[in-house]
Amino acid sequence: MDQKDLTVQKALNNNVIIATHPTYQEVVLIGKGIGFNKKKGDTVSFDSADKTFLLKGQQEKEQYMQLLTHIDPNIISFMNDMLVYIEERMDQRLNEYIHIALTDHIAFAINRVNKEIQFNNPFLFEIESLYPKEFQIASEVVQKVKEELDVDFPRGEIGFIALHIHSAVTDRSVRDLRKNHTLISQMITVIEDHLEISLQKGNADYNRLIQHLHRAIDRVYQGEKLGKQKSLENVLKQTYPLCYNLAWKLIKVMQKQLNRPVDETEVLYLTIHLQRLTDKI
Repeated sequence: MDQKDLTVQKALNNNVIIATHPTYQEVVLIGKGIGFNKKKGDTVSFDSADKTFLLKGQQEKEQYMQLLTHIDPNIISFMNDMLVYIEERMDQRLNEYIHIALTDHIAFAINRVNKEIQFNNPFLFEIESLYPKEFQIASEVVQKVKEELDVDFPRGEIGFIALHIHSAVTDRSVRDLRKNHTLISQMITVIEDHLEISLQKGNADYNRLIQHLHRAIDRVYQGEKLGKQKSLENVLKQTYPLCYNLAWKLIKVMQKQLNRPVDETEVLYLTIHLQRLTDKI
């Protein structure tokens, strides 16, 4: 058998086949009409598929099979096209698990709309600020859902879809991303309470602060050190004591929620960002 040929195990529908490869074992082939009249034991070429992905374990296989049994085939076909579209727009490979996670999410979101269940996204502004490319592509996906499936998603769904796309290009779970956004939301609340201000979501200062907090969290996960800045520390501590003390409070919130040490130099950069906010009051 040619290395580009696979043996059909099962045609799940006209557009999806599960097949075996001598090297990669079980793979899913996706393409218009690829499963038509195919039966177990037939051969099919990699080149005939628009998209392929590996079923890396029994659990992933069971999840995908279950997905196909309870989701409308039209949605499966639509999502196959969307995943090819997302990968082309992002211009990079996606983590294969997005086939399960995003398809399941879209199907569930359609069900919510049909049942008129309201569902807000508390992190919409933060997601748009942090992942602008993913957010733009998610907006396009939502528009295609409206045009092709006649389902009008609320704006909050753009944020959830953007999270799935970002997860797929960074190999970080949506759960971890949401955990980070929850932490950022907690820190924003601490800032507003401490400074007795109300930050306006979406404006330039808010976006800069969100992006800084996000980068700080990433540095904690990566164990990145910023280097000692003793002279700057002395100046900030004496000149901006309110913001310096607040920065320390935020560091302690990060340490508690992430359960990881935070480089003390983060206090200095946080102090500068916080002082910019107080200058606008």
